Order: sequence, then C-alpha cells, then structure tokens
Amino acid sequence: MGFDKVKIKQISLMVLYIALVILVLIYSKEVFAGIGFVFSILMPFIVGGVIAFILNIPMNMIEKKWLKKWKGKSAANLKRPVSMVLAILLVVLVLCLVVLAVVPQLKNTITSIGAKAPAFFAGLIVQLEKLFADQPMLLEQLNKLEEIELDWNSITNTVGAFLKTGVSSVLTSTVSVASSIVGGIANGFISFVFAIYILSQKEALENQGRRILKAYLPEKINHYVSEIFHRLYVNFTSFICGQCLEAVILGLMFMVAMGIFGMPYAVMVGTLIAFTALIPIVGAFIGCAVGAFMILIENPVMALWFLVLFLVLQQLEGNLIYPRVVGNSVGLPSIWVLMAVSVGGSLLGVAGMLVFIPLMSTLYSLFRDDVNRRNAAKEPPKPKRPRKRYHKPKLN
Repeated sequence: MGFDKVKIKQISLMVLYIALVILVLIYSKEVFAGIGFVFSILMPFIVGGVIAFILNIPMNMIEKKWLKKWKGKSAANLKRPVSMVLAILLVVLVLCLVVLAVVPQLKNTITSIGAKAPAFFAGLIVQLEKLFADQPMLLEQLNKLEEIELDWNSITNTVGAFLKTGVSSVLTSTVSVASSIVGGIANGFISFVFAIYILSQKEALENQGRRILKAYLPEKINHYVSEIFHRLYVNFTSFICGQCLEAVILGLMFMVAMGIFGMPYAVMVGTLIAFTALIPIVGAFIGCAVGAFMILIENPVMALWFLVLFLVLQQLEGNLIYPRVVGNSVGLPSIWVLMAVSVGGSLLGVAGMLVFIPLMSTLYSLFRDDVNRRNAAKEPPKPKRPRKRYHKPKLN
C-alpha cells in the first residue's frame, strides 16, 4: 500500500511532534530554565504592556468623553498626548490620595498605641482576673504575665523603625519585581517608555497584528483567534473597571457607616479597605484586620462593633455588590469567580487572583458558545409550517 505526499507529510509531522514531546520531558529542567531566561529578558516589555493596558482604560474615557469635541486637525493631533498625560496624572493622583489618607493617620496611631498600650493591657489583665477568679491555674499564669515588664517605648520605637525601613524595603522590592527582573530603574524606565509607545501607536499595532494573523493563519483559525483576543480585551477591561468600582463602593460604605456610628479612623479605615479590596474577595479582610487592631487600642467595645459592622457589610458586598458589579461585568457566575480566585491565588498569588477571573470568563464564554453550537447542531430541524395562501375575496 503506497502513501501519497500528504500522508507522508502528516506522518513526518506526527513523528517530529512526538520526538519534541519526548525531548521536552527528558530535558524538562533545562527547558523550564530556558523559558524563565526568556521571560526575564522580556519582563520589562511585559510590564510595559500591563502598564499600557491599565492606563488605556482612563485614557479611552478621557479621549472619547472629555475631549470628544476636539474635531479640528490641530486639536486631533493633541488629543492623544493630552489624554495620555491626563490618564497618568489621574492614576498618580489616586495613589497619592491613598498614601496621604493612610500613612499620616497610621503614624499617629502607632504613637498613640505606645502611650495607651500599657494601661490597656493592665486593665485587660484585671478583667481576666475577675473573669477567671475560680480558676487558680489560670490566675497563676496571669500573675506570671503581670511580672513581665515590657518597655513600651522601646517596642513603639522598634515598630516605628520597622515601618520606616522594613515597609519601605518591602515596597521597593515589590516595585522592583513588578517592573523587571533584569535591572531595576533602567528596566522600569524601559517599561514606562514601552507603555507610552503602545498607547501612542495602539491603532497601528492592532492593524499590524491583524495583518500578521491574516498572513500566517487560515481564515477560519484567524477569525477564531481574533475573537479570543477581543474577548480577552473586553473581559480584562470590564474586570478592572468593575473591581475598581466595587472597591470604591465598599470603601464609601465603611466611611459612611463608621461615621454614622461614631467609630474612629473612619476615613483611614475606609480608604485602606477600598485599596486592599482591589484584591478579589479576600483583600478587604486585610484592611479589616488593621482597622480592628487600631480601634481595639482606642476602644475595645467599639472594635467588637466594628467587626460586626464589617461582617454585615462584607455579606452585603459579597452576596449583592460583588457578583453584580464584577461578576456581571465579566459575565461569570459567582461560583466560577470563587473558583478562579482560589486557583489563581494558589498558582500565582495576588497576581493570579487578578488575572484568572477575566481569563476564566473568556474560557467560560468560549466553552458556553461551543456547547450551544454543538447542541443546536444535534437538534432535529424544526418542520416548516405550510404557508397560507392568500385568497382574494370575491365581489358579489
């Protein structure tokens, strides 16, 4: 039995594919090391693409809504750079407002903690002695605690020194890892310049991408790949907008509720919860922990009520606001949002939580459309109803 050229080509490609898979399995360590090396080289450009994608959202809003009346030729030439600069200033302004709302209040709180902590813990031990008066073993342990002398001024200075040096070094390392792996400030500058280039030439880059796909892919595959990229863009944009809107709503809810009930640090805790709520589902608990500790030193009973308030608002946000704002924005049911957060957090940490929700949404929509298409193809065709003929009435 002979083989034609097409069969020989298919067999050769299959053998080559199997050989490549076997080589990858044998030298998997070297292959992953090579992939990591390539990613380390491309990291500044990947970060630049992420920056461009985030800045493109406010830039589009400014360009299409705020500057939509700029119709002339000279105005059209200025439209893109002006919208780009305003978008960058808007992001920087938001970050500065968060820092100014949180850092000074946090500094004052640490100072007050050093002054109030001794009296607070002394009163706590007295209350525990009254509570466990019938338990001699517990009283013995409490007496040992009373004998321990703590230098609260030294503890406060240590915490302050950590916040000055430790937190700054953590932030510096985080920015360094996020901007690049290869080289610090230089790569960060490259990432920013690359982001500016993408934003200024995004229409031309999109056109080039479409031409490349059209040149190297069959028409059907080209259409499918283009559809995937379009859905990814829409889902990521909708997710970022929905996540920011949800964080703002949650932060304002805490500010208003804490203000109504007379709780301290309403602005700072609300801002902190709004900022940490950008991390899906679990982020608000970070702000809650910090806020509860600060209120605990000020007023332990009020801290308990703050936890109750947090649980109520968190249930309201988790069951009503988040599924409607974020889930509807990416078209993903709540159970899949939770699954995407869990899987993404396990694989890539916080970045995985942010990436996997729109990614899961894209996969979900593609799978749903494919299932609907296949089920529609298997259904028997509906019988056509016979058309009723129109009979012209006879005239008497």
